[in-house]
Order: sequence, then structure tokens, then C-alpha cells
Amino acid sequence: MRQGITTLLTAAVLSIGLMSATAHAQEAGSALTQAQAPAANFTDEQLQQFVDASRELRGLIEEYNPRIQQAPSDAEKQSLMQEANNKMVGVVESKGLDANTYGAIGNAVQSDPELANRVKELAQGTN
Repeated sequence: MRQGITTLLTAAVLSIGLMSATAHAQEAGSALTQAQAPAANFTDEQLQQFVDASRELRGLIEEYNPRIQQAPSDAEKQSLMQEANNKMVGVVESKGLDANTYGAIGNAVQSDPELANRVKELAQGTN
């Protein structure tokens, strides 16, 4: 389950265009179904937390992806993925969200253009 959260968080970062690696989008597709948005009634505070967490997650993803891809064994890849996952969950929680809410927002952003625009506006307003 925690590995699924990593993929879910990665997909959520991708959903607001903070990263452009298509390989992650392909990996994340099935994991997004794990976190369903209750009704896309997210507060601006939650959306801002999502944006803030996404910015930090982008750095972690950029740090860990090459390390995971270059790991010499599956065991080392798995270990790095777990390490990255733990850090990613910590980032999300430090911003005031739990991983499921973060993933639900990411899922909703991908399927709701109006919500995606709200998130983009928040991201642009805090640059």
C-alpha cells in the first residue's frame, strides 16, 4: 500500500504540471483509482497545502528517480523507493494533509478542469 502512495503522490505532482516525465504518468494511472475524491469540495486551504506539498515533492522525485533507475539490484531499488515514499508522506503530512487527501486532490485535478484551474491559480499566486 505505501508503495502505491508513492506512485499516487507522483501522479498528483504531475497533475498540476510541476513535472513532465511521462513515465511517471504511466506508472501512476492505476494507483489513482485508490484515492477517490469525495466530491471535489476541497477548501482553498487544502488546495494551497496540495500546491505547497507538490513543490517539495517535485524535488524529492527529481532526487530519487535517477537513484532508483540506476540502482544495481531490485532490492536496492525497493529500498530507495521505500525511503522516498516515507519522505514523500512526511512532506505531505507536514503541509497538513494526509496522503489519501493529497491523492484525492490529485485525482480530482486530473478529471476536473475547473479544479485544475483553481490549483494552477494558487500555484501561480505563491511563486
